[in-house]
Amino acid sequence: MPRPEKKPAVFLDRDGTINVDKHYLHRVEDFEFIPGAVQAIKTLKNAGYSVIVVTNQSGVARDYFSLDDVARLHEHIQKQLAAAGTGIDAFYVCPHHPEEGQGEYLKNCDCRKGRPGLLLQASVDLGIDLQKSFMIGDKLADIEAGENAGCQPILVLTGYGQESRLRIDENRAIICADLASAVGVILGHNNSN
Repeated sequence: MPRPEKKPAVFLDRDGTINVDKHYLHRVEDFEFIPGAVQAIKTLKNAGYSVIVVTNQSGVARDYFSLDDVARLHEHIQKQLAAAGTGIDAFYVCPHHPEEGQGEYLKNCDCRKGRPGLLLQASVDLGIDLQKSFMIGDKLADIEAGENAGCQPILVLTGYGQESRLRIDENRAIICADLASAVGVILGHNNSN
C-alpha cells in the first residue's frame, strides 16, 4: 500500500502571533485575537495547509496556572474559530522550564522552542512535510524552532516581534507585519513554485 503523501503545514506561535500577548495568558476572558488573525487562519486552511499551534507555556512550569487552564483556553480559541468557519488542526504545548520549573516541569526538554521537538512530534503525528512548511512567531525561539525543524521561519512584528527583529540577522527569517501579511507571503511563495 502506498504511504500517504505528507502535507505542508503552517506552525503558529500563540501569544503575540495569533492573539494579543497578555503575559502568562491563561484566562478565557483575557483572550483577544490580533486583528486579521482569524481570517488568516481560515485562508491557510482553505489553501490546504495544516495549521498547528506550537506554544511554550512556562507559566505551567512556574505554577502560575495548570495544563487544564491551557486546554480550556485552547477550547475557547477553537470555538471562536469554529464560529468563523475554521479551526486549528492541533495544539502542541511545552509546559517546561529548565531553571524556574516546579516538580516534574523543571526540565531541560526538547519541546521548548527554539528546540524543534513540538514541530517534529507534529510532523510524525500528522504526516507533515517539514521542508514545505513554515513556522510563524514573534520571538527568536520561534525562528530557531523553525530553523531546527527544517521549516521556513517567518518573524511577525506583533507581540515581541519588533524587539526580536533587532536581535536576528534578517537573512534567517522572512519578516512580516503580522499574521495576515505572513499568510500573503506564504500563498505568494506557494504560487511561485
